[in-house]
Amino acid sequence: MPEPAAFGARLEVAMRARGQLCVGIDPHPALLQAWGLNDDAGGLERFSLTVLEAVGEVAAAVKPQVALYERHGSRGLAVLEKVLAEAAAAGVLTIADAKRGDIGSTMAAYAQAWLGEGSPLAADAVTLSPYLGYESLRPALDLAAQTGRGVFILALTSNPEGASVQHAGGSDSVARRIVRAAAEDNAAAGAAGMLGSVGLVIGATVGDAPAELDLDLAALNGPVLAPGLGAQGATGADLRRTFGPAFGQVLGTSSRDILKAGPDAAALREAALRTLEMVAA
Repeated sequence: MPEPAAFGARLEVAMRARGQLCVGIDPHPALLQAWGLNDDAGGLERFSLTVLEAVGEVAAAVKPQVALYERHGSRGLAVLEKVLAEAAAAGVLTIADAKRGDIGSTMAAYAQAWLGEGSPLAADAVTLSPYLGYESLRPALDLAAQTGRGVFILALTSNPEGASVQHAGGSDSVARRIVRAAAEDNAAAGAAGMLGSVGLVIGATVGDAPAELDLDLAALNGPVLAPGLGAQGATGADLRRTFGPAFGQVLGTSSRDILKAGPDAAALREAALRTLEMVAA
């Protein structure tokens, strides 16, 4: 059996073809209500599949927010499984925003759930939290490499509390060490001229923090997931200013600013296209 194509390579193709936009699928209760949908599994499914159909051909990836499915218990997770399966059938890359992080056999179990071949929850990539130590994520890093999937590791988030951990360490901050470790995991892909599959999550609204912390994001040779476009105030110009030479690796993420255009699929698609134009400008 041939090895699966690496996530980084597949994402790079999608970004070149469609642009640098990831659309969040975030079925918040308020959005379900605004769309005229019930806050139940049926409303969740209608919302999610409408977003997928509307933006699947224009976004490089979609990012279901796992917590908003988990709040509905097993019925919500069944909807998430259907969304991931429908996206895979349509050739749309998926990033499960699960932010998992643990140690030992528990981390291995999370890896099997979100990255394992044959798992109904397996996405093309998953978000991970490294704050039990970067190497605590090794089961997920290794499994992702084996199955051709990817990870996005929280490195520099936009919430005010994040700085107390991520900026700690002076000239060798926690964030800088995470970037360096991810770059090492991407080294082989870089040597082959491909984008690595170990990505980072860095908020689109963190401003000058990457420069102030001396983060060499261009050397990461991996994708950067940058949430915060639109509703949180970030623009395409902000992405270029914040990420500088690494801008080409950035996958800007917008959720509410696009989703509020629903439930009309054409309006959702137009909102996604406007965001794409803003990112490219």
